[in-house]
Amino acid sequence: MRKIIKPVFALGLVLALAACGYSPGTRALSGGALGAGAGAGIAALTGGKPATGALIGGGAGAIGGAVTSPQ
Repeated sequence: MRKIIKPVFALGLVLALAACGYSPGTRALSGGALGAGAGAGIAALTGGKPATGALIGGGAGAIGGAVTSPQ
């Protein structure tokens, strides 16, 4: 199980960086969507609740996208 978690987490980080937008709103939206997907996937793989993982990942991704710069 641990062999799966690290690649999934790394993929989420790569996708988050690839989906950066130019305005804070678009970065928050794309970061939130990617974070929700990654959070749900990780929660499902680890035996947690996917909805809870999606909420936590989506919130973290949205905040991360909103506070970062386009570069």
